[in-house]
Amino acid sequence: MAVVFPKGFFWGGATAANQFEGAWNVDGRGPSVDDHFLGGSYEKPREITIDIDPDKFYPNHDGIDFYHRYAEDIALFAEMGFTMFRMSISWSRIFPNGDDPEPNEAGLAFYDKVFDECKKHGIEPLVTLSHYEMPYALVEKYNGWESRELIDLFVKYCATVFERYQDKVTYWLTFNEINCGTSDMGNLFETSMIRGFEGPASEAKTTAQQRFQALHHQFVASGRVVRLAHEKYPQFKMGNMDCFILSYPATCDPADIWACELEMRQMNWYCSDVQVRGAYPSYARRYWRENGIDLNIAEGDMDDIAAGKVDFYTFSYYMSNIVGTHDVEQTQGNMTFGGKNPYLESTEWGWQIDPTGLRYALNVIYDRYQIPLMVVENGMGARDEVTEDGKIHDDYRIEYLKKHVRAMGEAIDDGVDLIGYTWWGPIDLVSAGTGEMRKRYGFIYVDKHDDGTGTYERIRKDSFYAYQKIIESNGTEGL
Repeated sequence: MAVVFPKGFFWGGATAANQFEGAWNVDGRGPSVDDHFLGGSYEKPREITIDIDPDKFYPNHDGIDFYHRYAEDIALFAEMGFTMFRMSISWSRIFPNGDDPEPNEAGLAFYDKVFDECKKHGIEPLVTLSHYEMPYALVEKYNGWESRELIDLFVKYCATVFERYQDKVTYWLTFNEINCGTSDMGNLFETSMIRGFEGPASEAKTTAQQRFQALHHQFVASGRVVRLAHEKYPQFKMGNMDCFILSYPATCDPADIWACELEMRQMNWYCSDVQVRGAYPSYARRYWRENGIDLNIAEGDMDDIAAGKVDFYTFSYYMSNIVGTHDVEQTQGNMTFGGKNPYLESTEWGWQIDPTGLRYALNVIYDRYQIPLMVVENGMGARDEVTEDGKIHDDYRIEYLKKHVRAMGEAIDDGVDLIGYTWWGPIDLVSAGTGEMRKRYGFIYVDKHDDGTGTYERIRKDSFYAYQKIIESNGTEGL
């Protein structure tokens, strides 16, 4: 018997402003952190420049030009059958320097047009308030989230967009993949503590004290924003967003079992325990002590966190790793490195493909929190070839999609309250980790290449029609 996805299940796709909007300095927008990142590759890490060099290539500057093509792209999403579109608002499009006294009206007006276009097609926006970017001026002035000053600035930004879009947006997420802030690589994008740094992104380092203090500031900011939403806009639904990197023990050695548990706590549970439960978890204090972390928790911080519990839990899922105390071969993943699992295949970029792990993740998350879940990023980066007749045959992506949809169906049958699925990059966009275009996720091909050349033409891939069929049948056909 086929699993039936619940009536009203949200099907759609997910994007980030900095990776696809483009128009980086148009209509009053200020430079964000991502505008200072050069392109890279699997072999060569992205580099950061303090000053933007006109002779160098910054792939995020143009993205895929959604800023000027939003109506065309949203119409393509509607053709696939989307009922939800996850997107983010660029903070520096609203407050160019992050601490401006008044918002930029041209930036606010742009998102009005995007939300109106979504409504025209019956698509529900799911809006991420901070998706791996902030105004670069806040890096220069405060070193990003290392400073408490950002709490009030972020709340002001959120209050501005809440008031503006209160009749157009219901579902909101505070920080994208907030738990990536526990690592140096995640710090680059998530907490942006890179003041004065220039060079390969892999060489930007922070201390555990810096990372976890920055996360504390984000927890307080998120708590205040969620409380504001609940008190002033009761129609809003507020969620968190974690990068869920599932870990398995490398062996049945009890030492490996415990090592895996510690990894799951640090990577997957620490941040969501705070945002879902409204308090630091029981294991946090030992972790702080053993890692030289002494948090500065101001009066009222824990009240803000307690009052800011989210309504639903969202996460990205791309892969799993193994963890052990013995020699384990390492592989690359989403903002992480981890143990290679001999039972799994991997993408060209080393991300291990594990659809069964998605079912497992959904079960353990729901068992822990008992609130509605959404998978708001899932996908496969791959090279796509355009045939002579202008087609893209991406059977590999279709197979990946089907396996993960089936896994979600099994989790729903297991009793998980899963309410939505938004595929990462329904249209090709700039890779956050490498800055490439050749690492494509989309159901829609964009004719842009790693050197910035291309016509930006949109082409429907075979996967476009495969996802269309899945959505049309609410997950009962096309699998």
